[in-house]
Amino acid sequence: MEKNSGENKNPFQIFQEEFPDLAGSFNELVDAQRSLPGMDPKTKQLVNIAIQTANRNPIGVKMHSIMAKSQGASREEILGAVVMNLHLSGLSSVLDCLPAAIEGLESTEIVK
Repeated sequence: MEKNSGENKNPFQIFQEEFPDLAGSFNELVDAQRSLPGMDPKTKQLVNIAIQTANRNPIGVKMHSIMAKSQGASREEILGAVVMNLHLSGLSSVLDCLPAAIEGLESTEIVK
């Protein structure tokens, strides 16, 4: 497979192309986590949004916002998962990630 410059690809796509074996193992871990009982898929995505915000990872917030929306999360739930970090991670984390959550909400992209 010929590798290209990575333009117009999200970082996870690049990871999958550059390290297919490692990405496959990572995907198995993610699948195992998704199958854990206790929370429905929408709640898991909202928790992921909050964690990505705490880690100041706007790309992760966007991707998980897309996934949360596909699981039926409302705009208020998704944005609420970002701003709940205000007192925990600070204003900077929220301000870094709020635009990414809105991009995810407005995206027509499908992310598994």
